[in-house]
Amino acid sequence: MQRDFNQQVWNETLQKDAERIIQWAINEDTDVDGDLTSQALIPPEMMGKAAVVARESGVVCGLVFVEMILQKVDSKLHWQGILKDGEFVFPGEKLGIVTGPVLSMLTAERLLLNMVGRLSGIASLTRDYLQEIGESHVRLYDTRKTTLGWRRLEKYAVHCGGGYNHRSGLYDAILIKDNHLAFVGEYHVSPADAVRKARDWLAKRFFPPFPIIEVEVDSLEQLKMVLPASPNIVLLDNMNPGMLRQAVQIRNEIGPTVALEASGGINKNTIREIARTGVEGISVGALTHSAKTLDIGLDWEGSGTMDKGNEKNADI
Repeated sequence: MQRDFNQQVWNETLQKDAERIIQWAINEDTDVDGDLTSQALIPPEMMGKAAVVARESGVVCGLVFVEMILQKVDSKLHWQGILKDGEFVFPGEKLGIVTGPVLSMLTAERLLLNMVGRLSGIASLTRDYLQEIGESHVRLYDTRKTTLGWRRLEKYAVHCGGGYNHRSGLYDAILIKDNHLAFVGEYHVSPADAVRKARDWLAKRFFPPFPIIEVEVDSLEQLKMVLPASPNIVLLDNMNPGMLRQAVQIRNEIGPTVALEASGGINKNTIREIARTGVEGISVGALTHSAKTLDIGLDWEGSGTMDKGNEKNADI
């Protein structure tokens, strides 16, 4: 594609999103009284060590947030990373080591595993789709079908898995969809005129380069109508491989600079054939809305070391 959407990499905005989510999760799990079980059984002075371990193979993601999680729970908790986001992990392999107060470690355990497991599941599913695509120049995109509040984190996970990020929200690209076309069609505005109208609107409000303009079509006739307006991308909605190949031929004849993106009901069984039709992009909502959490656990590696001056206070 000649132009692409902004890709979600580690940055200050992503960090702020993570901090909000982590704080919400801590409040949800501990409320006012904290971890009752750990408080009842474990002296606050007891120190320990545990490993974050993969129970199954996949692409890890979310390790960049682990130190933030631990520090939010207890500043005495520390993380020693072994792997990095985007790396492949095998069953039994350690992702990193947590050390510090045992009570706080157990309070942070589920939050840490939930976050890393969720994001690793998305990264792993993205890799699975890419393996099904095989050798191809087509780009695999996510969508806005994300968990509320988690969008940047989940798109970061797709990026770690080797995929590409579609628009992050309504604010960073124009995507003229079927309902937009249905509305403007009532006023006899064609799909091509809708693209031109959007481009004129952007020119009055933004400095170049303008946000990407993409338009959705669900028929080859609509594609023929919209190509003369030269949108950046045309989204081909729910077209079978035969129609997609025809769409590529039409695009090559009428608007060779326009990129084509296939979308709608695409799964791991159909994506390879779609990738071979000649489209430049494929968007798959399942990358985020149907990803299975990667199984990750916290394995105990020892305890008993006490904070200096508190050894005599231990009753366990």
